[in-house]
Amino acid sequence: MDTASAHHDRIPEIALEWHRAGRGAALATVIETWGSAPRQAGSQLAISGESEIMGSVSGGCVEGAVVVEALEALQDGQPRILTFGVTDDTAFSVGLACGGTIRVLVEPIGKGMPVEMLEAVVEARAARKPLAYGIIPDVWQRRLIQPSEMPLRFRSDKSGLEDSGEFVALFNPPLRMLIVGAVHIAQALVPMAKLAGYDPVLIDPRDAFASEGRFPDTVIRHDWPDEGLLAEGLDSRTAVVTLTHDTKLDDPAILEALKSEVFYLGCLGSTRTHAKRLDRLREAGVTEEQIARIHAPVGLDIGAKTPAEIAVSVLAQITQVLRQG
Repeated sequence: MDTASAHHDRIPEIALEWHRAGRGAALATVIETWGSAPRQAGSQLAISGESEIMGSVSGGCVEGAVVVEALEALQDGQPRILTFGVTDDTAFSVGLACGGTIRVLVEPIGKGMPVEMLEAVVEARAARKPLAYGIIPDVWQRRLIQPSEMPLRFRSDKSGLEDSGEFVALFNPPLRMLIVGAVHIAQALVPMAKLAGYDPVLIDPRDAFASEGRFPDTVIRHDWPDEGLLAEGLDSRTAVVTLTHDTKLDDPAILEALKSEVFYLGCLGSTRTHAKRLDRLREAGVTEEQIARIHAPVGLDIGAKTPAEIAVSVLAQITQVLRQG
């Protein structure tokens, strides 16, 4: 499974469902990788007491061994850490080369990981609230971690080991991109956003533009942009891009986005168009600090000409802001 869709794995949810159904469940989590391991730290696999699996901790090379250990953990109630090294032929055959090692934490739900902890993760995910849990292996101390305690780790979206030896499993809500304006650029940006791991939503009240024919397999809202943004909800894992060129549509969306915590707001329009836009926003009471959050003209300056090239520049800029701030 590729990392883009990894955000959408319902692995904690499924582990909880299996546990509640009385089938038993264990969670296997990659805590450390070296070399060219195919899955990064934080990748998870859920295993039921009936040997069903969901998710992955490697490219398929160590799953079998992890399932065996998980079933044993369900029997004896003991969490454990498994280490697979380059000497393991199965791992070697699928590219854990150059000293590749992978360490996997296996926790039986209920006996190892408290059910309340898994429930907290599932509830946070349902509410689109970032949350992490920390575990110190060997002593098996566990705790829930809020974004304010580890802002950098949440920002970079990376599960992993702290210097203290605590492993942090991060659960950030899926990234979203709310695109205002069903224009040519949006037709290129929507599929690119999906590939990059975003849940894209297209907002445009004009039915002729925002149609299933022009945007297949896309969530479309035929709302006035500011209402559409509010209905979707705006948070720190959301990017907003306005592309309509129509002030009646773009301006209300921009004003709404500026009141929120969205991590990115980009607006299409030439330098001249943007200067006029800023005059209107200042008249509407927008502060200079808020104006500084607007990326316009939208996208990185790569000399983009076609709608697809502009979409590439927009996605590149969103990535840059997400990862570098």
